Amino acid sequence: MSRKNPGLTVGDVARRSGLAVSAIHFYERKGLIAADRTSGNQRRYDRDVLRRLALIRAAQEIGLPLSEVAAALKSLPDSRTPTAEDWRRIATGWASLLDRRMILLQRLRSNLDGCIGCGCLSLSHCELMNPSDRLSDEGAGAVLFERIPE
Repeated sequence: MSRKNPGLTVGDVARRSGLAVSAIHFYERKGLIAADRTSGNQRRYDRDVLRRLALIRAAQEIGLPLSEVAAALKSLPDSRTPTAEDWRRIATGWASLLDRRMILLQRLRSNLDGCIGCGCLSLSHCELMNPSDRLSDEGAGAVLFERIPE
C-alpha cells in the first residue's frame, strides 16, 4: 500500500463485504486474509481482500469447512487474489465434496423419519436399523448415512 492508496480500514471492509468486523478479524487470525499495519498499529487491507472474502462467504454458504477454504486459498500462487479462472478451478475441486454432501443430505431427509418414526428412539439398540448394536464395530458417527453407493 502507498500513501496514495492507504488501504481499507476494517470498517470499510465490513461495509463493503457485509461481514461483521469480528468475522473479518476471525478470518485474519485463521490466515485466510491479511492486513498491513499503519504506524499507529491500525489494520489496513488491500482491496483484493474483498474478493477473498467473497470466496470465503460463497464456500460457507454451501457448507464447506474453513479448512477447505484455507487449502484453496493456499493453492494460489504467491497467495494472490483469486481470479475468475482460479474460482473455476477451486469450484471444480469442490464439486465432488458438494456431490457427496448432497447425497448425504438427501439420504438424511429420506431416512430420518424412519428411525424416529418407529418409536424406540434408541440409535444404539434399535432392532430395526442396528440390531445388537452391530454398527458400533464400524466406528463412531452415523455410519448408515455415510455409506454412499459407488
